[in-house]
Amino acid sequence: MIILGIDPGLRTTGFGVIEKQGSKLRYIASGTIKTGSEGELPPRLKVILDGIGEVVRTYRPDCAAIEKVFVNVNPQSTLLLGQARGAAITALVSQDLSVAEYTALQVKQAVVGTGKAAKEQVQDMVSRLLVLPGLPGSDAADALGVAICHANSVDALALIQSLAPSLGGLRMKRGRLV
Repeated sequence: MIILGIDPGLRTTGFGVIEKQGSKLRYIASGTIKTGSEGELPPRLKVILDGIGEVVRTYRPDCAAIEKVFVNVNPQSTLLLGQARGAAITALVSQDLSVAEYTALQVKQAVVGTGKAAKEQVQDMVSRLLVLPGLPGSDAADALGVAICHANSVDALALIQSLAPSLGGLRMKRGRLV
């Protein structure tokens, strides 16, 4: 299974592509989509939309995962980040990918073992888990962390879904029990 992880950002959106084979993870690619810090919002959102579309067409992932937006002290920054995240999700679903969502806390717990991990700890553990020759940039490392988090969660989600009929008809929708 090839998993695309996304760390959304209006200036820089990170992406990471990994392959899950059984319990083993293999690095495929990572990088960033840069929109810059200047200019009108709509063209910058289009850069994210087009950039993620290109990543999907290049690496052909089976599914995607994206980090959830957290509320900043500055509501305007939160709103802008939400719009960047929306452009990223739109790019993913327009390519018919399922999209799982994880909080930064969930990603840090999955990668480092603690939700209070620093960015440098995430970079280091991503490098170790994927046996990289060096540290990826922070945005790419965060995106790879999202992909790793999903890789670790997907088996549990599949097990829950397989048990759903015996649990009174529960089913999974977008990675959640309904």
